[in-house]
Amino acid sequence: MPEPASSPQGRPSPSASYSITMRVELGSDPRGMGRVTTAVGEAGGSVTAVDIVESGQHATTVDITVNTADGDHADAVTKAVEAVPDAHVHKVSDRTFLLHLGGKLEVTSKVPLRTRDDLSMAYTPGVARVCMAIAANPEDARRLTIKRNTVAVVTDGSAVLGLGNIGPEAALPVMEGKAVLFKQFAGVDAWPVCLATQEVDEIVRVVEALAPVYGGVNLEDIAAPRCFEIEARLRASLDIPVFHDDQHGTAIVVLAALTNALRLVGKSLPDVGIVLSGAGAAGVAVVKLLRAEGAERILACDRNGILHDGADGLDPSKRWVAEHTNPDGRTGTLRDAVAGADVFIGVSAPDLLDGDDIATMADDAIVFALANPDPEIDPAAAAEHAAVIATGRSDYPNQINNVLAFPGVFRGALDAGARLITDQMEVAAAEAIAAVVTQAELSPTYIVPSVFNPAVAPAVADAVRRAVEDDPEQ
Repeated sequence: MPEPASSPQGRPSPSASYSITMRVELGSDPRGMGRVTTAVGEAGGSVTAVDIVESGQHATTVDITVNTADGDHADAVTKAVEAVPDAHVHKVSDRTFLLHLGGKLEVTSKVPLRTRDDLSMAYTPGVARVCMAIAANPEDARRLTIKRNTVAVVTDGSAVLGLGNIGPEAALPVMEGKAVLFKQFAGVDAWPVCLATQEVDEIVRVVEALAPVYGGVNLEDIAAPRCFEIEARLRASLDIPVFHDDQHGTAIVVLAALTNALRLVGKSLPDVGIVLSGAGAAGVAVVKLLRAEGAERILACDRNGILHDGADGLDPSKRWVAEHTNPDGRTGTLRDAVAGADVFIGVSAPDLLDGDDIATMADDAIVFALANPDPEIDPAAAAEHAAVIATGRSDYPNQINNVLAFPGVFRGALDAGARLITDQMEVAAAEAIAAVVTQAELSPTYIVPSVFNPAVAPAVADAVRRAVEDDPEQ
């Protein structure tokens, strides 16, 4: 598995996350453009586009788009271009900030408002008839309003990406992005709900009060262990699906990827030894879903080592994990746990293991190092010993990405009028994702489909819909 290229200065690979567009004025020397692109390359940047803005007798103005590694690297590339003789950088635009300018969402009408008749039906007086129909039969809200296709993306901003507790305003760009993914991949109208509180009782009450508008609730980036109580209480009080994506989306895609990885190496879930690094929101959900599918030999580790029944100082979620894993009562470090294991799943922190640790695993080992952007082990080092490797990154094969799951899960749940999310729905979603990769396509570098594969969301939605229809509790 190839290691991502680094710039001459040893930086991470340039990416679109730090893409800039420089407006550069060049003199009359025809070699100027070549000198500028050479300067960009020597500074470690990657030119992705060149557009001529204006061409005159004595000067040419061009827009040069360049992927860089970070903010400092973007500054270094700009200075390198400015140092080219007869070249002048007029301005630099950060393309990521431009994409977010004014937000990434808007509300558009589905109905025409061209005449008085249109207005009288869409709004007063005609809308009163619809209101009274819903008052008489509240279930009609699913049929006659946006509720049938709308999801609230709820956060308190306490655990945003790898950024930590940054608050609701700073979390909003992520929630907007989540809503864009819902719409792009499954046609679901989602809306950010960023709350200026991190009190469990307040969050629960606010979401309960907002629930009449929505057909589902996607909890996002809420820190553990608070997220477990919030989800449990909302699932108990609401009659619409509540889904904490950091938990269940991760677990679904991990199960899908592991299903195909085990097919590839000829092993079965009940027989393999699994080591999980990380006992937060994602880790707990992964343990629960793998157990639901028959995994029996799981060792879960937190920063203090292997969780075991009887350990002191565990919060309720870790206590549950300790009581439902590690049947032999093993103790020790993560490295102790990995020795002899068939599968490693990391949802924790970077650089916890090295190639020598992976060498102690069983033959045909499977390594899912999902900490992002820096995984638990360098994938290139793991590749020297493991048969299958997955990460959370887009620049390696086998990206474990929640977008494979949540759009289709909610599409199926909304279409079926589901009232809750069950283990059976999550397993059905995982099986559907895994099945998108055919036996002929299956390989060590292709165990999960691309997030842009158009077959994924419809397959997941159909599987979830059938699981709801087969569930007498729905």
